[in-house]
Amino acid sequence: MSPALLFSFVIGYFFLLLFVAWRTSRNSNNDSFFIGNRNSNWMLVAFGMIGTSLSGVTFVSVPGTVGGAGFAYFQVVIGYFIGYFIIAWVLLPLYYRLNLTSIYNYLQSRFGMVSYKTGALFFIVSRILGATARLYLVINVLQIFILQEMHVPFAVTTFVILLMILLYTFEGGVKTIVFTDTLQTTFMLLGLIVCVVYIMSTAGHSLSSTLSELNSKGLTRIFNTDVNSSGFFLKQIIGGMFITVTMTGLDQEMMQKNISVRTLGDSQKNVLTFSFVIIIVNFLFLLMGGLLYLYAAGKGINVPSDDLFPTVALNYMPSAVSIIFVIGLISALFPSADGALTALTSSFCIDILGIKRRDDLDENKRKKARLTVHFIFAIIFFIMVMIFKWIDNKSIIDVILKVAGFTYGPLLGLFSFGILTNRIINDKLAIYVCIAAPLLILGIDFINNIEWYQKQLKLDGEWINSVKSLSQSVFGKFKIGYELLIYNGFFTFLGLWLISKKPNPAN
Repeated sequence: MSPALLFSFVIGYFFLLLFVAWRTSRNSNNDSFFIGNRNSNWMLVAFGMIGTSLSGVTFVSVPGTVGGAGFAYFQVVIGYFIGYFIIAWVLLPLYYRLNLTSIYNYLQSRFGMVSYKTGALFFIVSRILGATARLYLVINVLQIFILQEMHVPFAVTTFVILLMILLYTFEGGVKTIVFTDTLQTTFMLLGLIVCVVYIMSTAGHSLSSTLSELNSKGLTRIFNTDVNSSGFFLKQIIGGMFITVTMTGLDQEMMQKNISVRTLGDSQKNVLTFSFVIIIVNFLFLLMGGLLYLYAAGKGINVPSDDLFPTVALNYMPSAVSIIFVIGLISALFPSADGALTALTSSFCIDILGIKRRDDLDENKRKKARLTVHFIFAIIFFIMVMIFKWIDNKSIIDVILKVAGFTYGPLLGLFSFGILTNRIINDKLAIYVCIAAPLLILGIDFINNIEWYQKQLKLDGEWINSVKSLSQSVFGKFKIGYELLIYNGFFTFLGLWLISKKPNPAN
């Protein structure tokens, strides 16, 4: 199919988003941008969060994991499901009780200004790394399969896509993305379901016969019972639970949509409804992966796992299905990028610049500051994506995402210490604890998973063998998995305990 025709549908889709943004951003103000005037429909938020949570990386990468790991990723999804209940019944009541615009304001009220800004900075760093890494992966797919044949430079592709996102989020913010994310989730799920149905019908399969064939090839296995493995089911489930609690419940991007809902009860309904839907959607992605594996084996297709879905969709399916796939891919890209851009702007303006605390700024000056910050973050996104392209190594994304994961440990430690204890910390020392904890766990993980770091960072030298020997003597065959985040949070919690004291009974 003509790349120009495919790209024309991308442009048409963008203009649809721009129209929705224009309709929804009229009469918007700063509260509209930050929390949608606390008037968002909980059903729209729940549905739109599917696209934000899954992102383009899930759309491309999760199906590609099935050939090597079967349905093992579903262990993590079970953990996600549990984590959403903790968010609904522990974190949301806290945020609504304090009437927060930025969730990191809780750290200010509980500990002080240093803890507050430390939490916000860790969110900003992690979200920049994670969002731009995901953005790069999806833009790279569009570049390789569509725009490269049109001789469009990668920098131009990146600039145009970021300009699109900037244009439709610039004015309305959360008020707009609640609606655009709903539209994009619809197209993303449509793309997934159409591709599943097409491959099943082409192969003459039903759902039961597909699962039966996948089972016969060992691809439907879910639970890993090897205690030493990083994929051991308890590590995956518990790790998935804490990933959800931190990367959703303690993440301004995800929570600003939830707290934009009018009441706590509706916000809880949003999260719990979403938790059930996400189970079904992730199963569909894994099913898609199994179908792609069977289809590729039959056609003799041999490509890297991340390229399998786009290769089949764009080169082996009818034009109509290819168009739906491209729209679905774009729909998976935009919710994670637009939400991150809006959340970073909100957090920097409220938490770092303190525009809501400053009496010397009127509404117009606050809006000008917010628009400036929004534009600057778009430039940062562009620079980061170009850095990833310059590195030009998909595996480096794994490193960046792992580093981003470290930054949520201090947030987990800060919030859990505040919620689970009544102790008072030395606020000025909080930033040192929050830096020391991830550095300590990074050193432990480096020793434990030295082979992974050696491969990703292309390390060499005699000292590598010494580290491997140390790893073997200390850890044996045990490998740290997704529970790394828990260890990180634990060390932060322990450090905060060491700089804390009991509250004065007189107070």
